[in-house]
Amino acid sequence: MTKDEPFIRQCITLSEQAVRLGDEPFGALLVVDGEVRLTAQNRAVTEADPTRHAELLLASEACRRLDRSTLARATLYTSTEPCVMCCGAIYWSRIPRMVYGCSAVELGALVGGSLVIPSRQVLGGGKRPIEVVGPVLEAEALAVHRAYWPAL
Repeated sequence: MTKDEPFIRQCITLSEQAVRLGDEPFGALLVVDGEVRLTAQNRAVTEADPTRHAELLLASEACRRLDRSTLARATLYTSTEPCVMCCGAIYWSRIPRMVYGCSAVELGALVGGSLVIPSRQVLGGGKRPIEVVGPVLEAEALAVHRAYWPAL
């Protein structure tokens, strides 16, 4: 087991909780120095706002609560590879490392995504490097999506 797997499993649990709360299956958490500091779940459905993605909410909260030196040691973990919008939030928040479970390509194939651009491609366009790791435990993360999306 890698050091990232327990955190991805927590993100998968957050994505399952999001579904139970009436939202889409996405969960994210922020780890600093091995400690979970913040968590977030998708709220796009319950808040009737398609921009309320877990990763965007988490990056925004991190910027409000943590100073730059703390953010510089952070890793954002997410159940599913972030979209373009969320990659921008991660980039601008200066979080230097991101780890995801299910890939955007796999999710897009499952749900017919209309804007599927891998995060390495999006974040690779920036001047500041961001380490991208994933997919990690993709089958487990994708299982939550398979259970959710056909139900719509």
